[in-house]
Amino acid sequence: MSLILAIESSCDEMSAAILRDKRNLLANVVASQIDIHKQYGGVVPEIASRKHVESVAAVLREAFRTAGVKPEELDAVAVTKGPGLVGSLHVGMQAAKTLALALNVPFIGVHHIAGHIYANELVEDIRYPALALVVSGGHTELVYMKHEFSFEIIGETFDDAIGEAYDKVGRVLGLPYPGGPVLDKMAHEGEPTYDLPRPLDDGSFNFSFSGLKSAVINLKHNADQRGETINAENLAASFQEVAMDTIAKKALHAAREMGVRDIIVAGGVSANKGLREKMSGQSDVRVMFPPMKYCTDNAAMIAAAAKVMYDHKQFTTLDLAVRPHFDLEAESIGEEV
Repeated sequence: MSLILAIESSCDEMSAAILRDKRNLLANVVASQIDIHKQYGGVVPEIASRKHVESVAAVLREAFRTAGVKPEELDAVAVTKGPGLVGSLHVGMQAAKTLALALNVPFIGVHHIAGHIYANELVEDIRYPALALVVSGGHTELVYMKHEFSFEIIGETFDDAIGEAYDKVGRVLGLPYPGGPVLDKMAHEGEPTYDLPRPLDDGSFNFSFSGLKSAVINLKHNADQRGETINAENLAASFQEVAMDTIAKKALHAAREMGVRDIIVAGGVSANKGLREKMSGQSDVRVMFPPMKYCTDNAAMIAAAAKVMYDHKQFTTLDLAVRPHFDLEAESIGEEV
């Protein structure tokens, strides 16, 4: 039995969740800042951290109220330690440390990407060996998981992450921030009629999206120079077809090469309808997508990863410092644990 409070504040969402045991999610409160940052076309770190300071107490109160539990009932306090925006991470970290110290309960620092991966376990058990496909605004990685909470990166992007590429293409098409969800919707209203290059089509497990992004930008720029009209829906469909087909094929190729049982799709771009369509219906490997409410940043996913760490007694000392980058592979728990 365990009752874990988790805090996530790595970017522009302040979130607190309370998880009883493995799947009894009692609360998952999220205070989003999308409407604030939309006017700037992206997240402004200073504003994000300041808003977190303003909202953290209210978010925690609402989490305890929704869960119907008291702070003294907690068995552990978990928090995102990174990667993320340093200022934003600090707000969640200090709140979590204060609670853990005051309540004299174990403190657990969770890697943000481990949280995204284990969001799937809020619904269904992961079968090992497994492969995690991490797709978000800052990450595009293939992570081999030999056993529970083991991470070996076997493929990653050489440049833009897929979510970053989506947002940049969205800006070229004049879409509001964040551009990814809007671009995905437009892609399903158009046809892939524009010829775009397939990025890093070399049989490896690595990714590259800067060339594809540049091809879209150049196509739009050249059309504007000639006074031609671009069909935005068809261009969105063309971009998504190449991008998601590339990701799906590389992930499926890696899964079969590594002999895994499950592919876990994790991160904000796991909500992309095009990617879900490309990877569905596989007969030889199960593809797990988190429910939509767990795709973007939230504390429930941090609680899910913290539960695994709690069971393995992987606790963190209170001198933990946030960092904008943490090595996911270093988070691995040995098989003997």
